[in-house]
Amino acid sequence: MPGAIIVLSFATDPVQGRGRVYESRRKPVNEQLRYHTEEAASTVVGKHAMNVAIIGAGAWGTTLSMLSVAAGNPTTLVAHRPELAHHLTTHRRHPHSLPRVTLPLSISIETDAREAVASADIVILAVPTQKLRAAMATLRDGLGGKIVVSAAKGLESGTLVRPTEVISDVLGGDVVERLCALSGPNLATEVANGKPAATVVASRGEAAASAVQRALTTPGFRVYLSDDVVGVEMGGALKNIIAIGAGIGDGLDAGDNAKAAFLTRGIAEIARLGVASGAQALTFAGLSGIGDLIATCSSALSRNHTVGRELAKGRKLEEILASMSEVTEGVATTKAALTLGARLGVELPIVEQMHRVLFEGLSPIEAVATLMEREPTRELGGPHSP
Repeated sequence: MPGAIIVLSFATDPVQGRGRVYESRRKPVNEQLRYHTEEAASTVVGKHAMNVAIIGAGAWGTTLSMLSVAAGNPTTLVAHRPELAHHLTTHRRHPHSLPRVTLPLSISIETDAREAVASADIVILAVPTQKLRAAMATLRDGLGGKIVVSAAKGLESGTLVRPTEVISDVLGGDVVERLCALSGPNLATEVANGKPAATVVASRGEAAASAVQRALTTPGFRVYLSDDVVGVEMGGALKNIIAIGAGIGDGLDAGDNAKAAFLTRGIAEIARLGVASGAQALTFAGLSGIGDLIATCSSALSRNHTVGRELAKGRKLEEILASMSEVTEGVATTKAALTLGARLGVELPIVEQMHRVLFEGLSPIEAVATLMEREPTRELGGPHSP
């Protein structure tokens, strides 16, 4: 592998008598992949490069701008706050979300979203779900004919709709064939540091999805395609609720058996509500379903998981959220998902307990006890399987 230094020695195991390979020196995988990313970017410009504008300079928006540039695209990152834009431009580092990651000089930093959108072929909206409608109202007149990508993971409060539904509502039905949803197990810090990852872009328009796939694929970031927009978005939104519960379990030292059971029942709950909303069941076995769930429920980098751990310590939700630099989507989504489940007649025991912990004063240990004391039932299938 070019750019890698790997020295292998072959020896015999003195006990088992079998050959064993010892790796004595190796560069980290992100350093090995960085060489290929830079090489790929140098050859792709001028072939199928597209102008990309990313609205929202949080951890994920900033990371997406790095991926876009690495894939060889002229890229603009829009920061809403002038002071953040100035810091990113001057220091090439995100002061809060990615303080140890250096942004390439080729990323253009702007504060005027409408100006950035004007010259873009692809517009990626990396803003929280609850702020998406307001952002769309500002950008609406400049998005005609452009590929629009939602990178949000949530359900809008009140309307209970998914991010692409918010976008369609603002732009009108003719946007459907150029509207995409991006979701997967993508912890921004890892991706920004060049660690290998994969994601899914879903759209009813194959040409739009393929364009986004090309615009974000690098040797370290693999992009898959899907036509199940509902499933990809529901998986991304609902796993945040389960991650809060997983954080509670880790904070209570419930153990690995409990966590495995919780994630398994969690994906079943996600799939039930997703299918009832029009999703394909198989989608939840993919990257935007079980993949995203595993990453978000297992990593200290996850904001939703962090909220759960802190709740288990006895901290108040308001205090926890006030101490965080970015939005924790799972909190608002819990309310929306519980209401949506009631509307569709879907039983959601985990979501219900998370709602009680977050908004009704139930203690985390009481929530665990309530879930464990539910009436025994079938695991799979049957009318009473939840």
